[in-house]
Amino acid sequence: MDSLSNGTATTITATPAAPTAPAPAPPSSRLVHLAESLKLEHQFLRVPFEHYKKTIRANHRVIEKEVSAVISGVSEAADSDVSNDEAVHHLSSLVSRLQGLKRKLEEGSRTENLQAHRCRARLDHLESADAENLVEWNNMRLKRILVDYMLRMSYYDTAAKLAESSNIQDLVDIDVFQEAKKVIDALQNKEVAPALVWCADNKSRLKKSKSKFEFQLRLQEFIELVRAENNLRAITYARKYLAPWGASHMKELQRVMATLAFRSNTECTTYKVLFEPKQWDFLVEQFKLEFCKLYGMTLEPLLNIYLQAGLSALKTPYCYEDDCTKEDPLSQDSFRKLAMPLPYSKQHHSKLVCYITKELMDTENPPQVLPNGYVYSAKALEEMAKKNSGKITCPRTGLVCNYSDLVKAYIS
Repeated sequence: MDSLSNGTATTITATPAAPTAPAPAPPSSRLVHLAESLKLEHQFLRVPFEHYKKTIRANHRVIEKEVSAVISGVSEAADSDVSNDEAVHHLSSLVSRLQGLKRKLEEGSRTENLQAHRCRARLDHLESADAENLVEWNNMRLKRILVDYMLRMSYYDTAAKLAESSNIQDLVDIDVFQEAKKVIDALQNKEVAPALVWCADNKSRLKKSKSKFEFQLRLQEFIELVRAENNLRAITYARKYLAPWGASHMKELQRVMATLAFRSNTECTTYKVLFEPKQWDFLVEQFKLEFCKLYGMTLEPLLNIYLQAGLSALKTPYCYEDDCTKEDPLSQDSFRKLAMPLPYSKQHHSKLVCYITKELMDTENPPQVLPNGYVYSAKALEEMAKKNSGKITCPRTGLVCNYSDLVKAYIS
């Protein structure tokens, strides 16, 4: 019984359809692989959601500030004894302020809608994952991982081009990293103002995580005043911005205040290090750390994490020997450096890998020994014999023998 749109009901008798063969179920191994893959997508959803919440909070603060100012202005106009012309002028300015607030709200609403659309796009992308299209879905994930790596390595233009050519702009966090780029560029140019603005915008979150980043920025700004020999300004700055941190960071505060006496040309190691250029590099790294924590990102690029997961299964003491085969990824210095903190792979049984096909030799593909003592897989020798009229040539020594004789010797 199916209800119609007007509330009545009708009985429909359907003709039995011809039985159809059920679609073959995907292999359980692929389903397990898919389920395990989706567990790694925490950052994929967390970053746009945190950015969305941040935008909502910022718009809410703007509304509260502007509305409070307008209400206060109306109250002042009602309580004050002014002429009609002055009252009209005052109210006109309030109207203009409300119109400006309206434009800000419209812009904020567009930003919120864009970020909500991005969150929805990512949810839809995860829902589209299926064992039938797992290869295509993994290819798209690989592109996402590459874009993430490029953004973390400051290759912003290349990351944007890859995202655009692959049509995955909603699945990557280019705008979030562009926000960080402004702060990083400023710190590399020895400017702390953009970083302090970022700290003010995220003050509650940084306070909740007990971050020292703002304090470190204030210390660096104080050091720059001392370097420029503006001692009076430095003291005034310390009273205004550093004194509130005294209860929790007294040792650091006492150390930096002593630079007023030692100055930038000191040879005392304790205070000389505070004036070195590497302090700015430390601030850049500290900002990246706080930025990742704020948005729930991994500290390492996703590409490094996935590569380390694979290298952990390949790393053995032999990989660091001089005669390590070139086919082993760990024969390359870059992979060795990436695998350095990883433990060695626990191998319960020895494995034989064919020199020719690079495939594992087992009962299905057994090893066979040539007269010169070299071992290759049966599959490789059989394919070689088919291509060379039953002849086998050892790729290492050049020895030539008949495949039929080898098979007879192997059977016997």
